[in-house]
Amino acid sequence: MTKSDKFRNDISQGNTFKGDFITLGAGMLDGETMTNAYINVPLKTMNRHGLIAGATGTGKTKTLQVLAENLSEKGIPVLLMDIKGDLSGLAKASPGHPKIDERHEKIGLPFEAKEFPVEILTLSEQDGVRLRATISEFGPVLISRILDVTETQAGIISVIFKYCDDNKLPLLDLKDFKKILQYATGEGKKEFQEAYGRISTASTGAILRKLIEIEQQGGDLFFGETSFDTQDLLRLDKDGRGYINIIRLTDIQDKPKLFSTFMLSLLAEIYSTFPEQGDSGRPELIMFIDEAHLIFNEASDALLNQIESIVKLIRSKGVGLYFVTQNPTDVPEAVLGQLGLKVQHALRAFTAKDRKAIKLTAQNYPDTEYYDTAEVLTSLGIGEALVSALDEKGKPTPLAATLMRAPMSRMDILTEAELGGLLAQSKLARKYNEEIDRESAYEMLNKKIEQAEAEEAKRKAKEEQEALKRAETKKRSSSKRRSTRQNPIVKVLSSPTVIRSVLGILTKMLK
Repeated sequence: MTKSDKFRNDISQGNTFKGDFITLGAGMLDGETMTNAYINVPLKTMNRHGLIAGATGTGKTKTLQVLAENLSEKGIPVLLMDIKGDLSGLAKASPGHPKIDERHEKIGLPFEAKEFPVEILTLSEQDGVRLRATISEFGPVLISRILDVTETQAGIISVIFKYCDDNKLPLLDLKDFKKILQYATGEGKKEFQEAYGRISTASTGAILRKLIEIEQQGGDLFFGETSFDTQDLLRLDKDGRGYINIIRLTDIQDKPKLFSTFMLSLLAEIYSTFPEQGDSGRPELIMFIDEAHLIFNEASDALLNQIESIVKLIRSKGVGLYFVTQNPTDVPEAVLGQLGLKVQHALRAFTAKDRKAIKLTAQNYPDTEYYDTAEVLTSLGIGEALVSALDEKGKPTPLAATLMRAPMSRMDILTEAELGGLLAQSKLARKYNEEIDRESAYEMLNKKIEQAEAEEAKRKAKEEQEALKRAETKKRSSSKRRSTRQNPIVKVLSSPTVIRSVLGILTKMLK
């Protein structure tokens, strides 16, 4: 048996599964594509997470597009983080190209152009279905981790939430949270101290500064109502295909705090609301996080720990997370160790640091007699990748350099008119794009403060009235005493002694 025959046999055996699967392309050996030597990924293990990595321009985005299309066709909904803004073309069929036909002829797969059901979502002021969540839904623990506060400050946040629960004050948006923090050390200081103990103004001030940081990155748009229901990510179209939900994040690169906040809230919400799936043989939802370093580079230790925990646990809910980044070292080792599917496009060795990173990357893949993995990593062409997945028993499939299939949808963005037409048809846009600002903690506390100020003003006015009355009464009493007091001269002249003397004198005169 020749080396080529043995390779083809090993690839065929390692990529044959009992259940349903996705075909990514065909194996390559010594630069030659082995037609019909398909590289497959079983649906059963796609909730074991994955990685798509490679240098700029090597085909990561097209691999993401291929996976999203094929999952959608299998009836599995997808959520994509579109950082570069080049994934909206999934909504339109590919125009085709001779090079695509040539590629598919080598692979041994017929090419069929298709469009897919797409929903455009947004975190910012860009057009799309608005994604929101309330402060209350985050809860004190998650908010504390996002803000990266001290233990003392986390305790204050818990007290704030407890007070709002006890007093039926809804915490919906950032202005609610800021108002209650100010109230706790201002007008409500005495009330808080009696019920929960003393709250330091220094601590509430530090929390407020961290809230303002998120607010400046667009948090005021994200926190509020109507909250997005994660069940709306699981929709199928009339043909049974899963919706591809694309979150437009082209303006998020300078807002890493907001991105991390959104990702953590989304993962936490999915984990808390999705039922345990068990061994169903297919995932419920697959999420692709493009430019994954944006989450990890700016995340605090507490936030990283939370993300790592969710990555380990969320697969039991039938959810797979796929990180798309330039280098596997962008992803923390604790997360990297949880990833089942690895699609590694070419890496470039321009510096000693690059060469070291390539050696480390090569060690993440199964050993193979067919390749020097580190060498192959630098020689892969555009649209070629090293692929290793997990079979249905959870064991790694044979490592294979793969000529990747082309996307069936357009490899370009939608025009403004096409995007507008897509949004006009969206049922979710009608559901979530109406802005609601109902009465919540901010309004209720303002009303409470106004009422307290009105009562205080009324009390002071009453005290002033009473003081005025007392003064007038005192004045009248004093005046009365003065009017009844006899003049000293009159008193002397009218005394009996003087009268007798005067009478005596008059008697003598008359005589």
